[in-house]
Amino acid sequence: MEERFIASFIHCYFIAFGVIIGGAIIGSIGAFITGDAPLTTISRIAKSLRIWAIVAAIGGTFDAISNFEKGFLDGQTIDLFKQFLFILSAMGGVKTAIILIEWLIQEDIT
Repeated sequence: MEERFIASFIHCYFIAFGVIIGGAIIGSIGAFITGDAPLTTISRIAKSLRIWAIVAAIGGTFDAISNFEKGFLDGQTIDLFKQFLFILSAMGGVKTAIILIEWLIQEDIT
């Protein structure tokens, strides 16, 4: 595998991780300011940001669809496989962030 792919793979993981952690923490600050329960808000925000973190990590949906199209129609299966690995990496970042948030707030997010 080429060096640029590995760097992008790692970036996808940490971008998804950062979207969940950052969005949940900053959102809970807003909840605290308005008088809501910040820990409950953290879990609610983290749950609602899951798919958006994956989309942000892979660079938007149109690039992913374009790469899937190139893989299917042009017979370039390596691009299809790389895109699948990027999505898998982003999903891993989301899951890690959710587990960390659950551990910190001691509440089940499911």
